[in-house]
Amino acid sequence: MSELTGSVQRKRVRVLVSGDVQGVGFRWWTRDAAGGLGLDGWVRNRSDGRVEAVFEGSPEAVDRAVAWCGTGPRWATVSALEVLDEPPEGVNGFTIVR
Repeated sequence: MSELTGSVQRKRVRVLVSGDVQGVGFRWWTRDAAGGLGLDGWVRNRSDGRVEAVFEGSPEAVDRAVAWCGTGPRWATVSALEVLDEPPEGVNGFTIVR
């Protein structure tokens, strides 16, 4: 907790997942995993074949979500993971963006 604001520290990352990650339930799996961790953000398929996700919440939960993205659901084959740190925006809820 911050001594000045009394708020819980939040972390935000953007994750780009490459491999066989579209058409295998990756977005739904990510939404459910993020919800179970109490994370905010969104996930979407990109036109370049990757899945993009933004996770925001406690640093521990964000790190767990990123680790899960390195594996994905059992039907996915993840070949690369790019993780970009971003400043928290205070978003609420986790959605699948179409």
